[in-house]
Amino acid sequence: MKRTLFSLLLGAISMGIVAQESDSKEIIKKGWNFGPLPVVGWDSDLGFQYGVCLDIFNFGDGTNYPSYNYKMNFEASTFTGGSSLLRCYGDFKTLIPDGKLFFDCTYFSAKKFDFYGFNGYASPFFADGIGLPEGETSALNMMSRNQFRLVASMQKRISGNLYWAAGLGYYNIKTGDVKLDEYKDQTTLYDLYQEVGLIREDEARGGNVLHLKAGLVYDTRDHDSDPTRGVNIEATLVGAPDIIDNEGYSNLGFTFVGSHFVPVWKDRLTFAYRLGVQAKIAGEIPYYFINNLNTLFFRKVYTEGLGGNASVRGINRNGVVGNGMAWLNTEFRWRFVNFRFINQNFHLALNPFFDMGQVIQSYRLDEQKAAYKTYSESSANPFYSGDKEKLHATLGCGLKVVMNRNFVISVEMAKALDKRDGEKMWNNIGFNYLF
Repeated sequence: MKRTLFSLLLGAISMGIVAQESDSKEIIKKGWNFGPLPVVGWDSDLGFQYGVCLDIFNFGDGTNYPSYNYKMNFEASTFTGGSSLLRCYGDFKTLIPDGKLFFDCTYFSAKKFDFYGFNGYASPFFADGIGLPEGETSALNMMSRNQFRLVASMQKRISGNLYWAAGLGYYNIKTGDVKLDEYKDQTTLYDLYQEVGLIREDEARGGNVLHLKAGLVYDTRDHDSDPTRGVNIEATLVGAPDIIDNEGYSNLGFTFVGSHFVPVWKDRLTFAYRLGVQAKIAGEIPYYFINNLNTLFFRKVYTEGLGGNASVRGINRNGVVGNGMAWLNTEFRWRFVNFRFINQNFHLALNPFFDMGQVIQSYRLDEQKAAYKTYSESSANPFYSGDKEKLHATLGCGLKVVMNRNFVISVEMAKALDKRDGEKMWNNIGFNYLF
């Protein structure tokens, strides 16, 4: 299957080169544009993805092209790894004068969800499980997780490129044992954490989270989906009052995410980097929400933990979580060919990258150490490694197929520089630039 997908991409490159020679003039898009497409993707963590999606764009009179007035997306897909996705979101730039409105409604069901414990390298990593017969796949780092989220955010200009922003989100999360038959009799880290109290009884099956967000946005980018210059900075206070479940998990946090796009050679080569910092200010976060990376406006379906396709590409998905996390993404974006196909503007780009991240504020670390002492006679202690947390780093490269500078098909591969973050090559076929 991988071979087939890459063959299609190579075919697109060939068509692009031919098309560029015959017609390189860009088409100015106007009015409504509809893009019903099959969803075909691949993720090392989730498996092969298949389904359907519909992109709807309104470009108005074309004055602001390639920027759009409205964008709506509908997707229904499933993964061979046991997950499924239903999503609807909208990005409306002209409904509010000098501002924008964003909403997202998503249901994500995962029969096999990654769980590697807390605090990065403080949690041991067992590539082959613990005490398994040779050839048997480990379920140690598996659990089930279903999430429904409903989020709305808006921003409004204060002056120039400075905006105030606010958002409201509701999350319903259900967690439990892994739901795949071949793993049902195996002991998991999720089970062990409950036994020693690292996951408490009142949070073990999930719960409800209400998110209230307020912040400032500074944005000078030339384009949202495919920027070549400018900066985008979000500084947000996030409050989560526990008024639904009343289990005592109210908390207040702060998130800063800043991206900078530096043109190196016109619009052909761009150096891009993103710095993110997230920290808890007060209160307590339930374990089932400790992996959430706060954001006002979603670029990716998943915003969970450091690892996977939404944060530090190449380390285990959801592999690094804590009360506070910091991460850095750096990459070059080389737009090496432009072409027209089916009356649309296309270009191809390569993006070699270097990512890193680290827990900067621990989560129940003293309880991890206490659990380690309880199990000190075990040769493979699953709770605490004794290692200090440090940077988790990866190297990788991606290929992008971009239509009208708004619809981006992404193929990326990466490798963790430390085996504790995963020994296999990570790869992903999906949508959009990371930032």
